[in-house]
Amino acid sequence: MTIDTVNGERTHTVLDSPLGPLTAVAVDGVLCGLYMEPQRHRPPQEIFGKPVEDPFAAPFGAVAEQLKAYFDGELTQFDLPYVLLGRPFQMRVWSALRRIPYGETVSYGELAQEIGSPNASRAVGMANGRNPISVIIPCHRVVGSSGDLTGYGGGLERKRYLLDFERRVKTGATAPLF
Repeated sequence: MTIDTVNGERTHTVLDSPLGPLTAVAVDGVLCGLYMEPQRHRPPQEIFGKPVEDPFAAPFGAVAEQLKAYFDGELTQFDLPYVLLGRPFQMRVWSALRRIPYGETVSYGELAQEIGSPNASRAVGMANGRNPISVIIPCHRVVGSSGDLTGYGGGLERKRYLLDFERRVKTGATAPLF
């Protein structure tokens, strides 16, 4: 099941962030998407439903508040209700992403091992790239086997920003990153 096949009332809002605009999408009042502009595998805008002009209004208030706290360096773990729409393998990958500690990285191969599919690092990469709730489900914390930054639906500059930002917050660095 994907956002374009799920039934229910869809709404969306646009949130400001250091990464640029983030479009939050909800179905029946529950977050189901957070997309960058541009982002590979971003669904078409017309399926996001009616716009909610105030990003702090229901159903997006908690999302906006927690993202603000995250980008202010005050939040390292999100606590938001959301619904994931994907295939069973994707769901396993996205579940494993949530267990990667803040400010740390794992390789695609390590993630494949984590989900019990040690020979599926390419499939893990594909599922990672289709993560519908970027930042909150930290697909940016997955890197190549050598530690190099490889692939990111929002672009490598954003991936580098997020990883550097989290490392700085984790280590207590105070100089602004941007």
